[in-house]
Amino acid sequence: MPQNLISDSLLADLLTKGDEDAFNIIYGRFWKKVYNEAYKRLRDIELAEDLVQDVFSDLWLKRSNRDIENLPAYLMCATRYQVYLIYKKNSKNPFFEKPIEDIANLAQVTDCVHEINELKDCIKEWMNLQPEKRREVFRLKFIEDRTTKEISEVLNISQKTVQNQFTISLHSLRSTLSKMLMILSVFIIR
Repeated sequence: MPQNLISDSLLADLLTKGDEDAFNIIYGRFWKKVYNEAYKRLRDIELAEDLVQDVFSDLWLKRSNRDIENLPAYLMCATRYQVYLIYKKNSKNPFFEKPIEDIANLAQVTDCVHEINELKDCIKEWMNLQPEKRREVFRLKFIEDRTTKEISEVLNISQKTVQNQFTISLHSLRSTLSKMLMILSVFIIR
């Protein structure tokens, strides 16, 4: 059977069973997408090339522990995770390059549904720990997608107070999620 007729799901199944030919086909089919995704975020040829090797090495080494339903989505999620690790290692790089874009992309990745649900749970827990006004500002802004002016009218507070509460909540959420991701990376790397 020609390589281009073998489905991604069959390749993923064969990979799980240790089929080296399947791995080579996967590499040939997806290395450029992984490289482009890495380079788009890192803007460094060497780092992007190293990242490609890391993603595919990890895929092969942990093949028997993976239940991959959507191979391209899995590889993009793995690439973003490796980029995150590079960002953490090199503090000169931004913590998140395009956070809104990444959240939107993650929502479309079927293999990341579990992680998204965990992230939502963490955000809910974080919200429960916030003071009532800050929690309400955050909810109105992100869940109901209201403007600063609308929020100030609903809560009967100034727009400046809304902006301040919003800024404080974003800093707090980023800090909380950063700590959570660091803890998760320690468990995942092992």
